[in-house]
Amino acid sequence: MAIAQVTIVPIGTGSTSLSGYVAELHRILEQERSSVRYELTPMSTIIEGDWEDILRVVRQMHESPFLQGAQRVSTTITIDDRRDKAASMKQKLESVEQKLHTRR
Repeated sequence: MAIAQVTIVPIGTGSTSLSGYVAELHRILEQERSSVRYELTPMSTIIEGDWEDILRVVRQMHESPFLQGAQRVSTTITIDDRRDKAASMKQKLESVEQKLHTRR
């Protein structure tokens, strides 16, 4: 299972507010709930799932601001594709939490 961090920035919208675009991206993720898990953060979105599903969903998300009138879209993707053992958003957080509570 891969984990991706995605930041999508519409450019040329005529406004500094992007929350309407973010809401539409969230709707796309809601429609894709059966194929990916996600977590919306104040600065980006974390998506977990099969590599092909993540790429498909990110492409939909990237296209969305254009459909809303943006003239340019900048998308940044960071991918964690670990293959030596199972990884998930939850597992990564639990690993850090465990280390925080372990004394040396």
